[in-house]
Amino acid sequence: MRWRLALLPVFLAAPLALAPVLGEGSGTQALIDQARDAITRGDGIDAEMKLRTALDRGAARADVAAWMGEAYLTQNDRDKARWWLKGGNFAPGSAANGWRALAALERLDGNLEAAGDAYDRALAIIPDDATLWVEIGRLTYARGRHLRAIEAAEHALKLDPDNVRALEFRGQLVRDRYGLVAAIPWFETALMKKPDDVSVLLEYAATLGDMGRASECLTVTRRVLELSPKHPRAFYLQAVLAARAGNYQLARGLLDRTGAQLDGHAGVLLLRGIVELAAGNPSAASEVLEQVLRVRPDSRRAQDLLARAIYLSGEYRYATLRFRDRITRDDASPYLLTVVARAYEALGDRQAAGELLDRAARPRSAALRVLPDGSRIGRMLAQGQASAAEAAAEAARRDDPGFYDNLSLAGDVQLALGRAQAAQIRYEEAAEIRMPESLFRRRFAAYVMAGDRVGAGELVEGYLRQNPTNRAALRAAARLATGSADTRRARAILSWLRDNGEARDVQLRSDLALIEAEEGDIIAAESNARAAYRLQRSSPAATQALGFAYAATGSSAGAAQALLDKAQILLGNTPLIAEARQMLERRRES
Repeated sequence: MRWRLALLPVFLAAPLALAPVLGEGSGTQALIDQARDAITRGDGIDAEMKLRTALDRGAARADVAAWMGEAYLTQNDRDKARWWLKGGNFAPGSAANGWRALAALERLDGNLEAAGDAYDRALAIIPDDATLWVEIGRLTYARGRHLRAIEAAEHALKLDPDNVRALEFRGQLVRDRYGLVAAIPWFETALMKKPDDVSVLLEYAATLGDMGRASECLTVTRRVLELSPKHPRAFYLQAVLAARAGNYQLARGLLDRTGAQLDGHAGVLLLRGIVELAAGNPSAASEVLEQVLRVRPDSRRAQDLLARAIYLSGEYRYATLRFRDRITRDDASPYLLTVVARAYEALGDRQAAGELLDRAARPRSAALRVLPDGSRIGRMLAQGQASAAEAAAEAARRDDPGFYDNLSLAGDVQLALGRAQAAQIRYEEAAEIRMPESLFRRRFAAYVMAGDRVGAGELVEGYLRQNPTNRAALRAAARLATGSADTRRARAILSWLRDNGEARDVQLRSDLALIEAEEGDIIAAESNARAAYRLQRSSPAATQALGFAYAATGSSAGAAQALLDKAQILLGNTPLIAEARQMLERRRES
């Protein structure tokens, strides 16, 4: 248990073959060496054939067991791999590889404790192997012991600063903690050591793509396909680029070229659903999105997209039944409520539709938006058991301070209770391990709740330096710019977001319309306000924006008055509504 006590690891590293010390047998050593080379190339079938020939020529089972297990793992045949690896009967020179292969198998089968035991056995044989420490780090990360995973990565680099697997893993951890820009040097350093390493090339490409450096990402994925023709992840990354560019037909074709090899990954399935929707195939999209929700039942984006797909398929009754339980929850998204309301409208049930539209239009607090979803502590909060929820969250935080989920959940509870500063303390602890977009959103919400514009600004600018095209951070930057009367920056950001994939975002287009109206560009303001209102007539923001735009142009005083009356019912008498009414009054008097 030494490694788990000392350091105590998201992807499997390639096994590092050790030179075996074999017993006698004519030609068996050369065959096993050839099999090991085949495993390194990823050719498990060739490795299996070489090893079977070695057995026929007199090699003992223990001489080939470790390599045969790896060969079958390479072929993704876990049952046969387990037959060779179980029991740990490995020749001394191959034992470390055998235990590592068994650890990989146990992890694939979800037996993380057994995987840890197997790594213990390997570590006892080769305690200073940097790649083994990377594998241990990945397992530790998968088990939620995030700080110990970071320590394992650092230890691996101390053992071998040039180890490509260690550099790659550290780059992934840095990307999680600091952001995209900070991770790039780690991947580039690894590629300087081994330019044709497909795994590192793919991590590098994915990071470039997320940074908005599409042409460079495409170049790197093409290099991957030269080295490893038909590699599914390279085609997937190209599909992501195509979808971001709005070329959904190309994205669909590239996804087809993955051969469904990645369809066990929720992100890939989600992209398939988006592409099928864009291609006008809502039924096919529904099937794929249901698969996403089987893997991630609380994915709000998948729920929203599935509701849209079912609605577009004309299955209105099924839409109301499929989300019957979800729409009763306080944290149901406004989009989901709106789509189900439209389904009720299509069925002629205007009362049910109206109730859902009212709920969709109701502003939600920042605390409610981050309320832990589906967890035991989340249920406590939803049931009003605030003290019990807080006590449980704090106990988990103290018990395992290196576990990101515990730290972020403790912050969520404090934010839900309206304690912004206490939430921020816990979020800062979580951010020392990881800083995903979801945590950025919650930290920003805590700053807003506390009225700390300086802290919010520093958070946003820091996040954008590392993740320059992150949409959540850009929206936050636009919000801060609007609050400080920097309408030029706010308009530039929101216009870019609208033109790059968020044209159907009602709030964004409403906000953009109001900024354009403030700058005096009334025609553009009316255009965006109309678009927002067409997307969601029940939206208070869109109603207010269109009423304000009409009042500013003076083109439709009657419609402006009606919209402002409707917006006031939904929002109360806001300063914007009052200003619009004053504009209408001045026009009547002139």
